[in-house]
Amino acid sequence: MNLTGGIVLFAVIWFMVFFVVLPIRFQSQDEAGHIVPGTPASAPHEVNLKKKALITTGIAVVLWGVIASIILSGVISIRDLDWFGRIKH
Repeated sequence: MNLTGGIVLFAVIWFMVFFVVLPIRFQSQDEAGHIVPGTPASAPHEVNLKKKALITTGIAVVLWGVIASIILSGVISIRDLDWFGRIKH
């Protein structure tokens, strides 16, 4: 894995984790009992985007470290994922 591959892997992991973390502890304006005029009742009451981005980054760094070490160590290679035998040896 080269530098570009590592960056792309981290970006994919980060966004996947972000979309999992985003709805955690979500409270809508309707549930909070305070609806801002001009917004739907299902809009978030408090976004906490910075906190969720930091949590996402921490989780993504750990996952990226595990996945990158597996790739770099050679425990799992692309040939292990060749279930149909299309890669020539």
